[in-house]
Amino acid sequence: MKPILREWRAFLVAMQFLTRLSFFRLPQSAIHVAWSDSLVWYPAVGLVIGLILWLVGAVLVATTSLFLAATLVLVVWVAITGALHLDGVADCADAWVGGLGDRQKVLRILKDPRCGSMAVVSLILLLLTKLAALQLLLAAPRWWEIVVIPLAARSLVPLAFLTSDYISVSGLGSGLAEGLSPRRVYVVLVTVILGLKFSLPWQHLVLLALVTTFIFMSWRRACYRRLNGFNGDCAGALVELTEVGLLLCLALLPGEVSV
Repeated sequence: MKPILREWRAFLVAMQFLTRLSFFRLPQSAIHVAWSDSLVWYPAVGLVIGLILWLVGAVLVATTSLFLAATLVLVVWVAITGALHLDGVADCADAWVGGLGDRQKVLRILKDPRCGSMAVVSLILLLLTKLAALQLLLAAPRWWEIVVIPLAARSLVPLAFLTSDYISVSGLGSGLAEGLSPRRVYVVLVTVILGLKFSLPWQHLVLLALVTTFIFMSWRRACYRRLNGFNGDCAGALVELTEVGLLLCLALLPGEVSV
């Protein structure tokens, strides 16, 4: 019973950190104990987010125009996460452009709470791209595949901690990195892959796997070139970039949009 309770607490901690869906707040002591175990539950939180988006989309597609449905699904998407990962995109955009390749300058900009022009531009472009892709996807027969997008994106965060160096000693991710169990990460990733294998057509699965791999490897290369590792803002940017990349893939698949 204790292992089950431990995993349940870890899931609740992940849910509380990644979303605004927690119906009750865990005490700080419980969060501290379960924090290192919560990382492997990020994909499960992504699945919850995906199911909510699917449910909201199903209601809206049947009752309103595609543009309004796509807009409201995007609003719910941002509201569920509290724009947590969008903050990472904004910070990284400012730091990557303003840092001019200087590691210390990049780190200084990442810690700056102010929002620069590149942050604003990147957020506008990302949200507009998501909105356009959502409108296309909601018109497609297999639009329910939106469920896999938050799941796949958040599955990359444990992989990032497993394969890359976390550089913020005082950051929230330091506790995740210290208590990381490679075996548990592998089990979770294999479970996610098997779940997708039995849920998606093989053509979609192969395409999404290729795009996800490309995004992850490009992100990792950029992080090591600028920072020799990654921090929480970089992890948030990874989630958002993966979501928009997979969303575009599903939306632009040939023959998917109904006339």
